[in-house]
Amino acid sequence: MTTTRPGQRHGTGAAFYISIGMISSAVIALQICVMRIFAVGSWTHFGSMVISLALLGFGLSSVVLFSSKAWFERHWWGSAGASLFAFGPLTVASNFAAQAVPFNAVFLVSDPAQKWRLLANFVLYLLPFLSAALFLGIVFLKGRSIFDRLYFADLIGAGFGGVVVLGGLYLVAPERILVVPLGLWALAVITWLTASGPIVTAAALGGIVLSVAAYFALPGVLGVPALSVNPYKGISYARNFPDAERIYRKVSPFGDLQIYRSSYMHFAPGLSDNAAFNLPELPANTYTGMFVDGDGPEGIMGAVPAEDRVYFRYLPAFYPYVVKHAPRTFIVQFGGGISTRVALQAGSRLVTAAESNPAIVRAFEAPTLRVATAAILGSPRLRLLQGDGRLVLERDKARYDVIDLSLADSIGLSNPGGFAVVEKYLYTEQAMRAYMRALAPGGVLAVTVWNKEEPPKSVLKLYATIARAARTQERGTMARNFFVASSYLSTTTVLYKRGGFADDEIARLRDYTQAMSFDEVYWPGFPYDTAETPKILSAYRGSIFGSATMATSGNPTASETSASSPSVPDGTAAENSGTSEDGGASGNGEDATMPSTTMNRLAWHYLINGGWRDIARQYVFDVRPLTDERPYFAGYERPSDLMRTLDRLDLFQDDWGYLVLWVALGIALVAILPLIALPVALGWRSALVRTPGKASAISYFACLGLGYITVEVGLIERFTVALGSPAVSATVMLSGILVCSGLGSLFSGRLMNIAPKAIPIILVLISALLFAFSRTSSPLLDWVGGLSYWARLALAITVVAPAAFLMGFPMAAGMVWLARLGREHLFVWGWGVNGCFSVVGAVLVPIVAVTSGLDTVIELAAVAYLLAAPAFLGLSKDTGNPALEGS
Repeated sequence: MTTTRPGQRHGTGAAFYISIGMISSAVIALQICVMRIFAVGSWTHFGSMVISLALLGFGLSSVVLFSSKAWFERHWWGSAGASLFAFGPLTVASNFAAQAVPFNAVFLVSDPAQKWRLLANFVLYLLPFLSAALFLGIVFLKGRSIFDRLYFADLIGAGFGGVVVLGGLYLVAPERILVVPLGLWALAVITWLTASGPIVTAAALGGIVLSVAAYFALPGVLGVPALSVNPYKGISYARNFPDAERIYRKVSPFGDLQIYRSSYMHFAPGLSDNAAFNLPELPANTYTGMFVDGDGPEGIMGAVPAEDRVYFRYLPAFYPYVVKHAPRTFIVQFGGGISTRVALQAGSRLVTAAESNPAIVRAFEAPTLRVATAAILGSPRLRLLQGDGRLVLERDKARYDVIDLSLADSIGLSNPGGFAVVEKYLYTEQAMRAYMRALAPGGVLAVTVWNKEEPPKSVLKLYATIARAARTQERGTMARNFFVASSYLSTTTVLYKRGGFADDEIARLRDYTQAMSFDEVYWPGFPYDTAETPKILSAYRGSIFGSATMATSGNPTASETSASSPSVPDGTAAENSGTSEDGGASGNGEDATMPSTTMNRLAWHYLINGGWRDIARQYVFDVRPLTDERPYFAGYERPSDLMRTLDRLDLFQDDWGYLVLWVALGIALVAILPLIALPVALGWRSALVRTPGKASAISYFACLGLGYITVEVGLIERFTVALGSPAVSATVMLSGILVCSGLGSLFSGRLMNIAPKAIPIILVLISALLFAFSRTSSPLLDWVGGLSYWARLALAITVVAPAAFLMGFPMAAGMVWLARLGREHLFVWGWGVNGCFSVVGAVLVPIVAVTSGLDTVIELAAVAYLLAAPAFLGLSKDTGNPALEGS
């Protein structure tokens, strides 16, 4: 079969390929830009959902093409041009409408309208992706015999779009970020029109100008914000202060960093309640607030008068300095600098602070911030290093008396919107081991996090993580290595001392805890009554999974108590059977609401004395330790319990980000099933039934769609820690994978005559490379993360290049195979099936990552590519040898 090559009839072939590349660039740019819009406007970045929207557009476009394939082939130039031109106006209109009906996660449970607003946002943002997908589908259908070249242009263009966005993030504010995909779209339209007449060209250019002008003008004309920021985000509060003044702003791939000054700003993270009775108010305008993508504020302190510096003693960050005098101190994350200022005021002879966000480092070096911070960076006792604190310690040969990790990337419910599913690599077991190894003999690691959950969830993950890391460091002194304190619905602090705490140090820490009115959770010798454990756990389960009455009273029935009571592990020390003078573990299972301190004490008893694994199985939440593979303070609900949480979401409001992922997966499945079933409904059954190889084709393209997107999204999340930013990781990984795959697609044409032998081998090689990466990812990424910024970018692409190059072969080979045989229905349907299963993969990745780990995500992709090998063998057997058919 022969097909007229696109570009022979309309203009030059080069312009045709460039237009494909530019619209693909615009699609990738729009994906990243919409992610940025969600990140700044809401708490959850919705990254996987945005990617799934784009892929759903490709699946839906295949249905449209399938239903009227003959018409689109006859009118391909006009229909493709109209679809291409529609991308720009739809992008402007959809974004404007979405900002007019913003989604507010805070009221997801109480306001049914929010569900419709969320749906409206996704439908609106789907429209431009559908338009672009329809354009690409039409030109792929028309040029199916040279699909490998067209796919090369598509992937190379998409990679170019990622690079353009990376540069645009340094220059364009989030409220104007869509100018980047609009500019790429304009280039696509201009190159497409090289063969059109002057009237069409003039009309199209006028439409481009009007679209861009509307994007900039409509918000001001109609009073709709260019980017609607949730009123419950921290920056919205700051902007509403009467005397609020923004004194600094800088946009970059590392976030939209803004700093506000106001007399209403006060920062006291975990401040003891006793401070109100013993301290005067600090002078006005001592603080400024730092916001990254609207989240915050992170407190920045100015000069504190000498007579008021006792204020720092009332912060939980002061804990390690109760037992360490004039220490060498390392601050894992500089942030707003409060922990650094505490270290300096506590008498540290040298403070080394690390900051992974270069935008924050540059902000503190700016003249405005030097005044606001009383030139903290100018302190002769401070050394500020740019880089991830964990990775800095891995490379640093120095040893420190105090290592402080205070409220870095706050993990508590400090915002009312709950958690996004975001990697927290500073808190993993591997990170804790790195901190512990960097301690000098007798050194103290201090970790302070928000503890605003009742019942506690994230802090139990943290406790389990630190305890397991310590068990591998000093098995013999485990019981004496820790001192833990907390304040109710505020913060919790864990102190770990290399070599164990001495009795006099324990006494000083207990005295300090009592003076600050903090709660003791654990210290060496802390008494705990194990007889209360079954009652505590039963009451927790009854209060959450019992009837509505039980959820209020906390009194489980006898049957529930029996079913949920754990067997208390043996091996408990005899001296731990009493009750402490300040309450110990109350164990009162009849209370309406059990205080979080009770569960924290229970956790530490079994973490120290053994048996935590048995206790954790009985606990209602998933409290497994964090690792580099599972670095998430999210997904507390076990998948088997999800259906039991739907009528009591108020108890899980801090985990909405995770729950929304399951909703998105359900929506994806509901969306793609009709797309796959529509051929029967629309009378295409005869076309498919008479076409050999349909089962193998569907299996093959489904595996490719699931495998490719799983690798893409999984690597974006896996490389976040090494590249320092989700936005940087997304742009670098997308660009690198797409460009390498594009080269593989172009090269695949040389293998068509031996495809039945070559493609299965390539699929097995891809699978092997992915399995190998999953087994070596942690040390590999630690090494990459320790390099300079540009070296990290280059090495990240180099690491993924071999697998990405090979990943370009299977899709192009399969599509060209079908095209050469004239299997037009399977050609279009294969494209649609690939897109549909990519939708599922995009939303499945974060769910699998949270429940099973990021390495499991990569292994899932490896399995998908492995299963594609026999599917391709079946496809080649059913459809014959394309080399015999001609091109």
